[in-house]
Amino acid sequence: MSLDLDRYRIAPGATVRLSERETSEDGGLTEEEAEDRLDDNIDRARDLQEALYAEREGSVLFVFQAMDAGGKDSTTESVFGPMNPQGVRVSSFKAPTEIERRHDFLWRVHAKAPEKGMIRVFNRSHYEDVLIVRVHEWAAPEVIERRYEHIRHFEALLADAGTRVVKVMLHISKDYQLERFRRRLRRPDKHWKFNPGDLKERERWSDYMRAFEVAMERTSTAEAPWYVVPAETRWYRDLVVSEILLHTLESIDPQYPEPDFDPADYPPESLT
Repeated sequence: MSLDLDRYRIAPGATVRLSERETSEDGGLTEEEAEDRLDDNIDRARDLQEALYAEREGSVLFVFQAMDAGGKDSTTESVFGPMNPQGVRVSSFKAPTEIERRHDFLWRVHAKAPEKGMIRVFNRSHYEDVLIVRVHEWAAPEVIERRYEHIRHFEALLADAGTRVVKVMLHISKDYQLERFRRRLRRPDKHWKFNPGDLKERERWSDYMRAFEVAMERTSTAEAPWYVVPAETRWYRDLVVSEILLHTLESIDPQYPEPDFDPADYPPESLT
């Protein structure tokens, strides 16, 4: 039985209140049950991905956004890692370079949009320009407001070209983030992931939550929906994301192309 993904999907025009959404769920499943279902989902998604790659008609853009320590890397590894790397690419977006700042804010993102047959995962994305930029007031409010409209049009353009756009916020609490930071400092192999500047960003937690809410209210559309996934129970988080991916691929329904030769002319036993 599939999960009820509508629980996590933000309907177009809906009001978003992140404080009213759970950050930790298990769906009434045990970890073992969830992992078995995750394996099944990945197997089915992998078959569909191969057909998508072979057909070369559509593509998928999967966007992850989260607060620091929200699990973007681990979710990407768990759900997309088992896929055939020939058909999946991951792009991460840091602070824009000097060259990128000389262009419009979508320039660097559009260049990474998936080609036909491909799945592209964005670890952070164009939404940074209406999240951190809004929180720090690096752009005027009227500029931010126009960016929501630009994003809607950009994602509609991708959809018109055959790309399914899916956006996922991995939802965690402020307390959970703090424990993840502590864990990084306890483990020398995780020190590289700790940024002291993230502690300053925690002071703006409520501002970030409001920025996420507004962004999702303005940009969750039928062709490019947002999902808010509870991310503190990692095995359930991975299951939900795998269901979203599988649902997306099934809705595309990719088909292997017909061969341009008659297979009957080439009996396998006749090959030498």
